[in-house]
Amino acid sequence: MEYGIIGESFETSVPWDKVEKLCHNVKELLKREAIEQGVKYPVLASCRVTQVYDAGACIYFYFGFNYRGVENPLEVYDKIEIAARDEIIACGGSISHHHGVGKLRKRWLQPTIGSVGVSVLRSIKNELDPKNIFASNNLIDFHNSKI
Repeated sequence: MEYGIIGESFETSVPWDKVEKLCHNVKELLKREAIEQGVKYPVLASCRVTQVYDAGACIYFYFGFNYRGVENPLEVYDKIEIAARDEIIACGGSISHHHGVGKLRKRWLQPTIGSVGVSVLRSIKNELDPKNIFASNNLIDFHNSKI
């Protein structure tokens, strides 16, 4: 950030028949959202397939931008990445490939696994970690009915 650049990578997995559309849509969304959020310079929006399977692939996206002239670059980055993750899900991609869900991606957990899936996670957590010591509130808010 000391050089006026902010960027990160994020990953997903997706069936083979959705790879091309997902890659295209997410890269275009990153560019479009950056302009809408006031980014004044061309962005880095790329991706690559990093692992392949019979059923699909893991795709890493790389996104970055020069934030000179942007008032709140971290907030802008966050808004753009959230929009990109929404697009990934809309295109049939997963919340994550191998980095897990955690606090940053938990907003997409319930829509992805449904209320039954959340109930199962809550039950497992309650049985194995009743004092909520491990991964506190990473996937679910333990003492709250919300995710």
